[in-house]
Amino acid sequence: MPARETAAPPSRRGRRAARAAGLVTAVALLAVIVVLSIAVGAKAMPLADVWSGLLHRDATEYAVVHRMRLPRTLLGLLAGTALGVAGAVMQALTRNPLADPGLLGINAGASAAVATAAAFLGVTAVGGYVWFALLGAAAVTALVYTVGGGRGATPARLALAGAALNATLYSYVSAVMLLDTASLERLRFWTVGSLASADSATVTRVLPFILIGLLVALGAARPLNALALGDDAARALGARPALIRAAVIVAVTLLCGAATAACGPIVFVGLLVPHLVRALTGPDLRWLLPYCAVLAPALLLGADVLGRVLGRPGELQVGMVTAVLGGPLFLWLVTRRPVAQP
Repeated sequence: MPARETAAPPSRRGRRAARAAGLVTAVALLAVIVVLSIAVGAKAMPLADVWSGLLHRDATEYAVVHRMRLPRTLLGLLAGTALGVAGAVMQALTRNPLADPGLLGINAGASAAVATAAAFLGVTAVGGYVWFALLGAAAVTALVYTVGGGRGATPARLALAGAALNATLYSYVSAVMLLDTASLERLRFWTVGSLASADSATVTRVLPFILIGLLVALGAARPLNALALGDDAARALGARPALIRAAVIVAVTLLCGAATAACGPIVFVGLLVPHLVRALTGPDLRWLLPYCAVLAPALLLGADVLGRVLGRPGELQVGMVTAVLGGPLFLWLVTRRPVAQP
């Protein structure tokens, strides 16, 4: 007689149900913040007018909603998802709880490449920025991994290599901007991280890169779980460690390069969100990545809305808000309990 399948223990079913319910709650939270991002701006506008501008082409508010607020919200969704997922897979791959596109210098590499393109090659559009940002992100990813020890890299060596490259590259970006006033004018908002210049063309240009990066990262979730047990155990389970590492590097390069090209370097999103989520889901990337893909854009868009409200009649750029909020929150998280290991 064929063996009957063993039913999952009640405790495991309960954990799955709790995780699924938490993910639904996170999606509902993101939906609320998306509505706020469209409805709230530096200029006060009644909700009824926003709704009218969203649905009716002949409405006075149509241009404001469709040319400014809607693209800004969509770009925040894409960039937040990209940074959150990139941070989670980087922490899993390096087994370093401090791994982050910002702390390991990947955002700095993309920024340095974009600054070079803007100052010396006359590139001014996001469509051009994307390719340079991807090249810079890939170069720094490979360099940090090599300097950090390659396959024998330790979390401390990776963090030190990333910190050194991060400082060097941002010094280069500052020098380029100070020596070239035209570059300073073009990039002054971009360098602090901003969604203010978003338009439909920007969203369209970065969308393919982020979608491909997300698909690669999500496809690597199960193999990364196996890799966490060590290379030998991963091979015994049918995984290929070298291929997994290459896939994750490609995913991180696409996600960070596209997000940085469109919005500039935004800190703490890729570092903080995986830590918060890991406390809810544990280290299983099959749950961790979907949670990060939902809660990271919620954090980014929430910070953007807060910056628009606090800075009226102007606005605070989202990179400033995430830095101000993320630093103290991460310190509180670290001092409240030991840093969760990926």
